[in-house]
This record gives sequence, C-alpha cells and structure tokens, in this order.
Amino acid sequence: MLKIDGITRRFGQVTALDGVSLEIGQGEFFALLGPSGCGKTTLLRIIAGFETPDDGTVTLDGDDLLALPPNRRPISLMFQSYALFPHMTVAKNVAYGLEREKLPREEIRRRVGEVLETVGLSAHGDRKPAQLSGGQRQRVALARSIVKRPRLLLLDEPLSALDKKVRADMQLELKRLQHEVGITFVVVTHDQEEAMSLADRIAVFDSGSVRQVDEPVALYERPRSPFVAGFVGANNLFRGTARTGGVDAGELGELAGTPLEELEEGAAALLCVRPEQIVLHRSGDPADGNAGDAESGEPVEALEGSVLDVSFYGGVSHLSVEVPGHAKPVLVAVQGASAVQPGAKVRLGWDAGDAVVIPATP
Repeated sequence: MLKIDGITRRFGQVTALDGVSLEIGQGEFFALLGPSGCGKTTLLRIIAGFETPDDGTVTLDGDDLLALPPNRRPISLMFQSYALFPHMTVAKNVAYGLEREKLPREEIRRRVGEVLETVGLSAHGDRKPAQLSGGQRQRVALARSIVKRPRLLLLDEPLSALDKKVRADMQLELKRLQHEVGITFVVVTHDQEEAMSLADRIAVFDSGSVRQVDEPVALYERPRSPFVAGFVGANNLFRGTARTGGVDAGELGELAGTPLEELEEGAAALLCVRPEQIVLHRSGDPADGNAGDAESGEPVEALEGSVLDVSFYGGVSHLSVEVPGHAKPVLVAVQGASAVQPGAKVRLGWDAGDAVVIPATP
C-alpha cells in the first residue's frame, strides 16, 4: 500500500534520513522504533506532508504522495499532545474535519456518533477536553483521526503522555480499534514494549537508517546487528571471534551460540543471549540435569560469577551477576522471587540454540 523508496532528508550538515526504503501493507500496524534523533519522526512528517525530502519517493497505491499537499492526502495524523480544541465539546472536536469538508449535517452526526461509540465515549460527547482524563482525551484524538476514514493513520508517540496502567489499557484499545476500523496504522515510538505489543512489523531506526525490519518475535529472538541486539529488550552481549558453534570470548573461553549467518572462522563476532534464556545454579549445587552440551540441546555451564544485586518485579526477578573478565554484569531473569542473595557464587549457562552469533560490525 505505502512504498517509501530511497528517502533522504538533510538539515544543514545533519542527515536525518539516509536513503530509507520501506513497504507497508494494507491494514498493517507498522511501528517506527528508535532512540530520540534517529529520524523516525522526520519520516512521519514527510509522509504527512509537513516535510519535503531531498531525495526519494513515497507512493500510496502507486500514486505519488509527495505531489499532494497535506490537506489532500488520504492520511490522518494523531499528534503526541493530542492538539484538541479546548473550547469545543468532544463531539465538536471529532466533527471538525467533517465540517471543513462541508458534509451534510445528518451524515456528520451519524459518523460522529458511530466513532464515539467505537472508542467508548458515547456518553461524553457534550464534555470539554478539560473535563476528561488523559486516556479519554487520547480516545477523542483517535476518534477525530479515524472519523474521516483515512487510508493511513499516523501516530506520533501516541501513548507517551499516559501513566503506565492507562498506557497498557490503551495499547489493547489501539490494537482492537485498528482491527475494527481496518485502517493502516503507522506509529512512531521509542518505547520498545509499546512497539512489540502493538505492531505487526517493526522498523528499527538508528542515525537516519533502518537497521532491521521484522515481526516482533523475530526482531527479539534474531537481531541482525549490534545496535538492534542492544536496543530491543535487555540482552547480554559477549564480544569475541567466530568459532564453529559459538564464539571464542578470550578470557571467558568458548561460548555456545547459533550463527544467524555464515561467519568466517576468526571474524569479529558478538554472542547475544537474553536474560530469560540463562540458567543459573549456585556454585557447589548439583546441576540437577541442567548441565549438558550444545548437541543435546541442554544448557552448557559456561561462566562463573557472583551476584551483585537482586531486583524483584512481581512475576520476575532480575539478578545482576559479576563475571571476571566481562566488563558489564550479566543480567539473568528468573520466574518469581529468587532464593539467591547478593554475594552468592553462581554458575551460568544456556542452550546454544537460545544464543545468537552476529557480526560485531553493522
């Protein structure tokens, strides 16, 4: 549906976007994920018509989108601040775009009623934005965006102004609405959990370039660059040189892992293992069948260290383990409350299939 080809945008000496190319399908929930200043909002503004690229094309169903002024594009943009009119009621805010198009009053009334029911605000049509909660204002902004039935809805950090509980509820609400109204959503966010929970696919941005485009599970389990491995979720990264079945991490020895692509023996490599994939034992305790080898598919005890800190997060505990020869503490996630206390000596291991080996350079 939406094809972005070779988009470049410069601001003086700064290149905000460097030859970005993406394809987004009809009805897809697509996320642009990355740290502040990576270029994702600039791309959103180019699609909306508020920025003009220095190079490249953007087409919607094969038609040149860049040739149309913003008000002629079949696109709605939901701003981070919501940008509601404070002097208008909820119903008037939602109806504003339809009134500008001079649609018949009866049609405006019907469509506003339908969309307010969809977002669960039928009983709040006569209220002003100041009389609503943050989550309700977010719904009004969403209703105003979808009432015009755009082909594409752009959302710029749509949930950043909400507290954690309301944000979680609105994530579910956005996903439900997207399926219900059938509009293609493109959301800009720096929140990894938000992107992972909402999107069908995610494009990870870094310094004006796209590092990887993938479905959430594939992005999490199989990062293909050091940036993606370090940015998307918590990860333990071990530098070394490629070996058959893992990496040679110098003082740490050979660590088991599965290469995502063919690497030349001895090439600079990075082994990535997620905290929840690491098996932990106290030193001196029997392995209880958890020690094994890469061929058997059981965790291989690879490292020894001491626990620096234990943090409890309800259903999960995070343990920070200092391993001699490794610059950063190793993060381990275990279910429930951990019986291991700071200062304890532990052994760490993982299944070779749960650790991935990637090139150490982008």
